[in-house]
Amino acid sequence: MALPKEGAKAPDFNLEASHGKKVSLKDLKGQRIVLYFYPKDDTPGCTVEACAFRDTIKKIEKTDTIVLGVSPDNTASHNKFIDKFKLPFLLLSDPDKKVCEAYGVWVEKSMYGKKYMGVARTTFIISKDGKLEKIYEKVKPEGHAEEILQYLNG
Repeated sequence: MALPKEGAKAPDFNLEASHGKKVSLKDLKGQRIVLYFYPKDDTPGCTVEACAFRDTIKKIEKTDTIVLGVSPDNTASHNKFIDKFKLPFLLLSDPDKKVCEAYGVWVEKSMYGKKYMGVARTTFIISKDGKLEKIYEKVKPEGHAEEILQYLNG
């Protein structure tokens, strides 16, 4: 599926979170959300990105915004990742990749000439009324959280 467009309604989701409960977009209505999709827990780029969000979380929360990470990993993997790096936000588990597909981030990738399906590192800022306010594609983990914070501070 193609990436949704800025200004469109954010695709709904209802995923198991690292705390063991389901989290859905409609439950979060009225909150601004940084929803970031990443390939895999505890891998180099994903760790850099998650730790950067951890290190800027207080400033992000001051803009009345929450951070949620999404990957196909299961909640046990998410919890290990959270414990290891003291991540102060929820990670959502999308093992069947339905939400990744709805957001257009489940794509064909290529490494060393081998093609495979995987998550394209992408961040969506969802407005309080559930619209896609801003989309960051082909995210570079280094400096991304700061870039998001700058945007949120407008």
